[in-house]
Amino acid sequence: MTITTAVACPEPEDRSLTEAGTPDPESGLATAEYAIATLAAVAFAGALMAVLKGGDVKGMLTSLIQSALTAG
Repeated sequence: MTITTAVACPEPEDRSLTEAGTPDPESGLATAEYAIATLAAVAFAGALMAVLKGGDVKGMLTSLIQSALTAG
């Protein structure tokens, strides 16, 4: 005698639909927010590099590091 059992697999939930079955208008907003934040961080890093490569800032940072190393 062979006993077989059937396991019912539930349907995957579609999280982009609301309870009423209409598309969620805020679906995908987190991804867009992450993309905008990443672009802003890259732009800030680029601006920071441009400032740090300038002669005045470079000289100031060099003198600050030298004075920190010689103090003591």
